[in-house]
Amino acid sequence: MKKQRQSKIVEIIEQRDVATQEDLKKYLEEEGIVTTQATLSRDINELNLKKQMSATGVYIYVRAKKSDMECPTFFRESVIEVAYAMNTVVIKCYAGMAQAACAALDKMNCDDVVGTIAGDDTIFALMKTEAAAAEFTDGLRSFLNE
Repeated sequence: MKKQRQSKIVEIIEQRDVATQEDLKKYLEEEGIVTTQATLSRDINELNLKKQMSATGVYIYVRAKKSDMECPTFFRESVIEVAYAMNTVVIKCYAGMAQAACAALDKMNCDDVVGTIAGDDTIFALMKTEAAAAEFTDGLRSFLNE
């Protein structure tokens, strides 16, 4: 379901000028995909969508260029393993990489992350709920395996 929804999001923003999450939610519903605003926010982050001024002077969602995704790329190259317990996500990194990877994670602006803390090779991310921790962990694992 997630991959189908995200694929449809990309299709919509490539075919239409989408200025707000509300517009995107409405277009998804027209395609038979009902979702929450929180899920849509996570999808936007995971798809690395950003806002860019259109020819008409309105900011619209577009796919980020490769150069705009340096933080996620750095994060991917730093992380070894991701797991969660209750509402805490533990991210194991290569020695000396956790603090920089944590800064990259913070720049991704994930809605359900309450806060992060990093040591030398480990990041702890406190999530709002256990369900959010599970979903975040699954998202990171799929992101790392792309």
